[in-house]
Amino acid sequence: MNNLILITFLFFIISCNENEVKKTEVKETSLIISKVNDSSKLVELCQNYQRLSNLIRDNKIKSNLALKEIQIQIPKIKQEYYRQGGKDWKENTFVFPLQGYNFSAIGGKNGSGYLPNKYDFFDGNKHLGHPAHDIFINDKDQDSKDDNTNEYVNVLSFSGGVVIAIENNWDSSSQLRGGKYIWIFDPCSNSLFYYAHNSKIMVSCGQIILPGQTIAKVGRSGLNAFKKRSPSHLHFTKLKLDDNFYPRPIDTYKELLKAKK
Repeated sequence: MNNLILITFLFFIISCNENEVKKTEVKETSLIISKVNDSSKLVELCQNYQRLSNLIRDNKIKSNLALKEIQIQIPKIKQEYYRQGGKDWKENTFVFPLQGYNFSAIGGKNGSGYLPNKYDFFDGNKHLGHPAHDIFINDKDQDSKDDNTNEYVNVLSFSGGVVIAIENNWDSSSQLRGGKYIWIFDPCSNSLFYYAHNSKIMVSCGQIILPGQTIAKVGRSGLNAFKKRSPSHLHFTKLKLDDNFYPRPIDTYKELLKAKK
């Protein structure tokens, strides 16, 4: 009789433990699913912005409607960026955007290559001016490789932030001026950073980025950058969102001078 009671008691203990294990497994699985859903939300928001960005680029949306969409979408991306653990990166963390190079590679004299003129973000691929700095690599044979190392040059993220638009596809028949490019939104400064003419994109839309992270390889993609008369370079632009979320060009020359190598 005593043995029967003991066996029954042991069976009860084992059953309880199995139930606890199952509950724990369900709980852990739920946490994993939750993390996946959290991460996919930021990706989804950024993919939505990329669709808008493409419409602006291709001149398929009116500027007033595009601005309204930016006013809706950017705050959502910013909120989700911080919810996912994204950090604020101050100016003292900025990194020069070409690995192995410094400010001496910036085109023009004392930043004279920066010519905003009548640039308007909403003019897309037909915009005027050159609100950017071209940063040139040593590439006399135009194979997109550094002549000294015979290696492709890494494009580094100047700031931290999140990738909100990319273009992976380009060929020599395309009229796209930026070629293979990346847009990174920095919530701390409310700025959009643009890296154009790459040969290879190494990030994805919705990916959180750190200052100095490799995001691409320098190339010659883009309508004019592909032509023989154009030396191989990175086209680097900063647009700051004003109080109305209108993207305004900013001269980054002084920031580039102080950036870490």
